[in-house]
Amino acid sequence: MNHHRSLMLPISIDNMASCLKPQKKPPRHLSFPRLIYHSPMKFKYNLLVLFPLLMGLTPLHAQNKPFDPTGKDAELSLPRHVRTQVEYIELSLEDMTALMADPTATKNDTILRQRVTKLIKAQKAKIIESQMLIARSGEKATSESIHEYIYPTEYEPAELPNEIHIHNKDGDTKIPSKEIATGPTPTAFETRNVGSTLEVEPTIGENNHFVDIRLNPEIVYHVENIKWATWKDKHGEADIMMPIFYSLRVTTSATVVSGQPCLLAALSPKNDQGIADFSRKILVFVRCDIIVPSR
Repeated sequence: MNHHRSLMLPISIDNMASCLKPQKKPPRHLSFPRLIYHSPMKFKYNLLVLFPLLMGLTPLHAQNKPFDPTGKDAELSLPRHVRTQVEYIELSLEDMTALMADPTATKNDTILRQRVTKLIKAQKAKIIESQMLIARSGEKATSESIHEYIYPTEYEPAELPNEIHIHNKDGDTKIPSKEIATGPTPTAFETRNVGSTLEVEPTIGENNHFVDIRLNPEIVYHVENIKWATWKDKHGEADIMMPIFYSLRVTTSATVVSGQPCLLAALSPKNDQGIADFSRKILVFVRCDIIVPSR
């Protein structure tokens, strides 16, 4: 049997479906290219060869390749995490005002962060803290770099007995009460975390490009202890001291683009006396990156 060789060209699914219908032999006075008309036997033979190639989802050389659970083919089914980074950058009030007055810089926070980088290189600004935390979408996560400072908050007052009798061989001896009075005694305590804390709850958007995040970054400083009451006797001193803390805290929610920085807030740092220094500012930036494990 002589087999007719015909050139097979790629065709669409719609064109292939139309070819399944029986075709009549064109009239003799019409001429068609040899590629269009096939006899039924030849058409069935060509279709058996062409159909698997058109409907195959992978090339023939890749059909024997083992499935990689972390490869590109499985990337859509892999879990996604959100890496959150928070930066605290200190600069002068004048430099921050100039940045925020520039419409080019404030149009996009990415450009604003690049301008701040130039100020850092010029030593007009400095990074005082950078926090980073990875969490799964829809779950809360916390990171801490802290010192647990424990201090008393409630005291029992000093006790002053009226008089004390001591029995000895010479008889009773009265001792003035102030000589054996007891000082204030702490009865309740609290713990304050001094240092850096970051709490986040990110949620990945449906298009995997945006992140809805709720976060609470905080930096706490222990400034000093102040004296609220003084107690002194022959045994020593037992003053009532209370600590003073200074906090930089942001509690907010935002929708950010994955991989792009976002300015959250501007805070005032403390000065050497532990009070707010309004001549300086701290810009708080956040950046969320959607990452795929093992990629």
